Amino acid sequence: MSTLLSDTALIFGRYARQTLRSKLQMLFGVLMPLLYLLFFGPLLTDLPLSSSGSSWQVLVPGLLLQLALFGASFCGFGIIVEKQYGVVERMRVTPVSRLALLLGRVLRDALLFVFQAVLLVLAALAMGLRAPLPGILIGFAFVAVLTVALASLSYALALNVSTPQEFGPVINAVTMPSMLLSGLMLPMALGPKWLDVLSHFMPFRYLVDAVRAAFVGSYASSAMLYGVLVAVAFAALSVTYCTRAFRRSAA
Repeated sequence: MSTLLSDTALIFGRYARQTLRSKLQMLFGVLMPLLYLLFFGPLLTDLPLSSSGSSWQVLVPGLLLQLALFGASFCGFGIIVEKQYGVVERMRVTPVSRLALLLGRVLRDALLFVFQAVLLVLAALAMGLRAPLPGILIGFAFVAVLTVALASLSYALALNVSTPQEFGPVINAVTMPSMLLSGLMLPMALGPKWLDVLSHFMPFRYLVDAVRAAFVGSYASSAMLYGVLVAVAFAALSVTYCTRAFRRSAA
């Protein structure tokens, strides 16, 4: 365990330093959700989107998870670049734990997107969001867990493709239906019944419902329970699958 922790810290430090040297990556990653907040949020201010909470308490949780969904899903591009420059090959011959090679990366990603989530919430508070502090912190926790899960799957996919031209279309084919069917922008209950039923087969919906419940202070609700269970299970399965992918790639 001590070896795993030290290896993970080593890998995390390497990629954290890379991120700190790229200020644009840290700030511009939050640009798309921020544009939704600035240009889409005011349109919903007086609309009754939910029986509990304001329109900001509906929109902002969705934007937080949108940040994790689109940001983490494209993390695998870094692996493709490293493969092309031989970085992955050099890491394979080291005694570093294969799990640490993954955890160091995804922990850096989780920290980056939580930082961006903080910026997004600060902007939302300035625009009128009112939510309890524990609910906001729970939202950040969901962003971190979702980032770990999606970044792991993104890295696993990147290990099995050769070029960005193969990687990008697959990610787009997954992220767009995920956004539309999970109710990130608006609650799925506002749509037709068949679409609401279909959205229950999308795991991300349960995370969105959980964060929205947290933003109105419903910490002991069924939505929170289902969201936590789905998030933890999804992250555990994703990390396990990607760790095996790292080990197979080193074989």
